[in-house]
Amino acid sequence: MAPAVLIYDDACPVCRAGMRWVAGCALPGRFEFVPCQSPERRRRFPSISEAACLQALQLVLPDGRLLAGDRAIPEILRRLRRWHWLAHLFALPGVALLAPRLYGWVARNRYALSCALARR
Repeated sequence: MAPAVLIYDDACPVCRAGMRWVAGCALPGRFEFVPCQSPERRRRFPSISEAACLQALQLVLPDGRLLAGDRAIPEILRRLRRWHWLAHLFALPGVALLAPRLYGWVARNRYALSCALARR
């Protein structure tokens, strides 16, 4: 399987920790990680605005499809060791309604969450 490109907010401690977790759990060669703020992202993915990738993580699949935010999570999970089975949970009734709301809340509050977690 060709790698998917995961674009994330490198200024966010929660986002960086999430990417480290994904990298540690990923099957070999399944992801390439590109910070949203990087010149590489602007050069390779000019159609993805910085505003869009700061609002939600972006997953560019090998076939060119783009999945953002909660829509990317099941595909990310499918590419992980030991966690791939969680992708099936996104097909359960009600998850399609809850996932965007939960993802949106976490995304909007990620800097506050970073501060709260750092205090622990």
